[in-house]
Amino acid sequence: MHGYEMIQEIGERSGGTWRPSPGSVYPTLQLLEDEGLISSVSEGGKKLFTLTEEGRAEAEAGPRAPWEEAGRGLDWEVAQEIRQAGVGVMEALAQVWKTGTKEQRTKALAVVGDARKKLYLILADQD
Repeated sequence: MHGYEMIQEIGERSGGTWRPSPGSVYPTLQLLEDEGLISSVSEGGKKLFTLTEEGRAEAEAGPRAPWEEAGRGLDWEVAQEIRQAGVGVMEALAQVWKTGTKEQRTKALAVVGDARKKLYLILADQD
């Protein structure tokens, strides 16, 4: 299959919890090809990748597929709430960045930096 199909397949196999970016998939495919673990052919303007015999042996000997573990025990409702909160913060930051003054942008970056630190403190069980 080609790279985009792989991204879609990983997303489906992980139940939507993991969807790698093209910026991580295509360099990885090139590396695997350079190592002789996959081969490629151009077909219809797309580069199709196939495991080589060496690649298949390596895959069978390796650890479990990462998508088998992705999303296990995940509370999907909470995950959606967290995603929406993150998107809301990014939208607000983008609005400040687009329309705010230099001083407002500086303040916004400080707020985001402070929020990041406070989130890590939560993990450390500190106030």
